[in-house]
Amino acid sequence: MFGLGFQELLIILIIALIVFGPGKLPQIGSGLGKAIRDFKKGISGDESEEGAKGEKNAKKEDSKELPR
Repeated sequence: MFGLGFQELLIILIIALIVFGPGKLPQIGSGLGKAIRDFKKGISGDESEEGAKGEKNAKKEDSKELPR
């Protein structure tokens, strides 16, 4: 895709290891994975039931506040 070979990926991994350290790399990887997963869900338009329920509850609360 970007023309990255094994050597280039290895160099990037070594630089990341030097910059972030071995303790932070698993946390960074899991955070990156969650971000990509959420991005894909957002692009595909999939809504979870919790998100839909939260929006309905928010609309009900907004309508309760309007009449003063």
